[in-house]
Amino acid sequence: MGPLSGCGYIVGSPYREDVRTVHVPIFENDSFRRNIELALTEAVQKKIQERTSYRLSPSAYADTVLTGRIVSVDKRLENQTKFDDARELELSLVVEVRWEDRRTGQLLAERRIPIEGHSAHVIAQSSFAPETGQSLATATQDVTDQLALQIVSLMETPW
Repeated sequence: MGPLSGCGYIVGSPYREDVRTVHVPIFENDSFRRNIELALTEAVQKKIQERTSYRLSPSAYADTVLTGRIVSVDKRLENQTKFDDARELELSLVVEVRWEDRRTGQLLAERRIPIEGHSAHVIAQSSFAPETGQSLATATQDVTDQLALQIVSLMETPW
């Protein structure tokens, strides 16, 4: 029996009962910023383990496969000092994700903004201020955590 919902509440698991395992290969990276795909893949895998009933599995044994591709990584200046030193910057990532049932070939998750077929478009942004000790590394961690949460939320059963 699936989850029951009403008035914004869900009784039971918000995740599919017919799926037990998921394989999450390393995301592809179309940007020039290297290794961010490794951080994002690891964050997604951790969120799946923390928030869902799904188990991570090797590809050959997985019921489903969650793939992703980093479309762009953009760092922009938001604010600067009168001496042209960066005061605040913004880091944004755009990712396409696809969750597919390997047993049937059925697409299990897609968003309202599809790109190239049945991919979901997920965006996260984080501001950081070097003057206060924040860095590109802290912003990258924040953005990958935001994206991982959004991606795992795609795996919830729609009501």
